[in-house]
Amino acid sequence: MSAGLFGLLDDVAVLARMAAASVDDIGAAAGRATAKAAGVVVDDTAVTPQYVHGIAAERELPMIKRIAIGSLRNKLLFILPAALVLSEFLPWLLTPLLMLGATYLCFEGAEKVWGRMLGHESHAAPTATAGPDAEKQLTAGAIRTDFILSAEIMVIALNEVASERFWSRLIILVVVAIVITAAVYGVVAAIVKMDDVGLTLAQRSSAVAQKVGRGLVIGMPRLLTALSVIGTVAMLWVGGHILLIGSDEVGWHAPYGLVHHAEEFVHSAVQGVGALLGWLLNTAASAAIGLAVGSVVVGIVHVLPFGRKDAH
Repeated sequence: MSAGLFGLLDDVAVLARMAAASVDDIGAAAGRATAKAAGVVVDDTAVTPQYVHGIAAERELPMIKRIAIGSLRNKLLFILPAALVLSEFLPWLLTPLLMLGATYLCFEGAEKVWGRMLGHESHAAPTATAGPDAEKQLTAGAIRTDFILSAEIMVIALNEVASERFWSRLIILVVVAIVITAAVYGVVAAIVKMDDVGLTLAQRSSAVAQKVGRGLVIGMPRLLTALSVIGTVAMLWVGGHILLIGSDEVGWHAPYGLVHHAEEFVHSAVQGVGALLGWLLNTAASAAIGLAVGSVVVGIVHVLPFGRKDAH
């Protein structure tokens, strides 16, 4: 009787260790997939505050909450099922889809670059007097933009864990979707409320608090400008890098080979900081590819009669 009990306990312990190892594996895979999509996450975080800039302070957080819910709905109800079906039955289609999404990112990034160079802006800033209908339109626009970025994030994550079993893939991607959405919109909420925190501190009696508060208020416009630049660079870098890798995977090896050999040469030629310089070279080359491809698409879209009506 006791031998049977100890045998059962031993079996339970083995199952528990297997379950713990499985959880660790899923957590590690989710971490790798999230890190792989980091560039698009930076872009998503940088783009979203622009949609609530100028909105009345009391309406900022509710609007961010609606965008975050829409983003999670995009990932879990639309993108995730489609991505899993494709990975299960048409895995060869993932790379072309990644490249298609990357081309869109390059287009968005290049359009912002050319807009700044030519002195045009893509979107007018909302105002604090915008009514409920205007807020709904802004929220819908933010969720549409998020759909593209979320699709890119999920496909990148899926590509990283494509060798996992179906249920493991499902759990990993659900974890990635929830973690990334919470991280992105948590950071966005903190950014857009930073000026309110600054105003509150500036009204305190403490001289230190007032100084910090004034610094936050003054620094917010600069931070938003920096985020806009970072978002544009991230679009071009991520889009160009995906196109570079994708072109190699579909059989056009020359661009990737050239950049890879240059990166390896710098890595081995410069002692100490060779790895960093090699990565910077790869990043710069990816961004240049993204800008070139995006500029071609911008030209096509804006020349064709069905191009954007609000484009300059």
